Amino acid sequence: MQRSRIICAIGPTRHALVYAVSVLLLLLGSVPGAQAVEVPTLYTAEVPLDKGSDNPRDDAYKTALIEVLGRVSGAQLGGNSVAIDELFPLPSAYVTQFRAGAEDTLLVSFDGEAIERVLRVAGQTVWGRERPLTLVWLAVDWGQGERELIAAGDPERTQRQGRSIDRNRLLRERVLEIAQQRGLPLVFPLQDTTDLQSVTFSDIWGGFDERVIEASRRYDAKSVLIGRVRPGAAQRNRWTYIFGAEKRTWNGPPETVVAQIADLLAAEFAVGGNAPLETVVLSVAGIQSVDAYGSLQQLLSGVSLIERFRISAVVGDVVRYQVEVRGGAERLRRALRFAGLLEQEEEGSFGSPEAQPGLDFFFAPGESNPSPADAP
Repeated sequence: MQRSRIICAIGPTRHALVYAVSVLLLLLGSVPGAQAVEVPTLYTAEVPLDKGSDNPRDDAYKTALIEVLGRVSGAQLGGNSVAIDELFPLPSAYVTQFRAGAEDTLLVSFDGEAIERVLRVAGQTVWGRERPLTLVWLAVDWGQGERELIAAGDPERTQRQGRSIDRNRLLRERVLEIAQQRGLPLVFPLQDTTDLQSVTFSDIWGGFDERVIEASRRYDAKSVLIGRVRPGAAQRNRWTYIFGAEKRTWNGPPETVVAQIADLLAAEFAVGGNAPLETVVLSVAGIQSVDAYGSLQQLLSGVSLIERFRISAVVGDVVRYQVEVRGGAERLRRALRFAGLLEQEEEGSFGSPEAQPGLDFFFAPGESNPSPADAP
């Protein structure tokens, strides 16, 4: 599994950067086995700077901290100002750098490790930097027969079609900025020839989700959002969300839907600071080269549930680990599935009936789906 460090878009050229980052996320998310991306700027926020207040910078620090805590610990803490004041009575103590943004804003970066320590000691949940990449298929009915699918980029069009490009861009940037505020990596499909042959507007609008899910395989995305939007109409937007084997449907604006996805994924992957450490035996087969071993080590290092791990035995192509994990074996099982390992039927490690029960997986990076560059 390959992991990518993605920097969220902030600053004076916010809209251009949001678009550029979304394309970069898409390309990196399309690499075989890349089912998650690392978002290192979780602890950076751009907030208004009210120069008329008594302490404009301190007020901006607190506003930025609230946004960051919403990404890292969830909406429950992010919306609880009393709890935030108790945990972080002096937000400026956690600021590592700041600079002026565009239009009276301030970009503030915090000490992520220090904030995580406070959260864990207080028993609050922490959702790490590595997060699922969500692919969005969005069908828009503009009315008067104008129907389109929103793509990751803007195709070349005639001058008469410029209005369509502009409104598509605005809608796409709106969704991307909402996702950025919640620390949710999100991209749109390329809408290249392969996509256009695989999925039509009618497929999405008509609810033929199976075709959309099949088309999503080339992006190796396990978190897929399908939207049907009719701007300005009385009909409410319809959304379908698929994550693994789970499927949900919602109505409402993009802000609400993206927030619900962020909350769902946080509930799946965030770890409570008061969750006890448990030792789980993990056996991984298919390690037949030094490169495979290095890739597996990197994969395990990136799983936020894992505090530490060590090798306890190697037999043939099977490596056995002692893994200290928060959340227990079942949450580790789900995290490893998401990371791209293939689960095997439990037969006891190395086939020994006396072996300690644990998790058995197979490492097969070649089994991943092709990237768009490799797809026909």
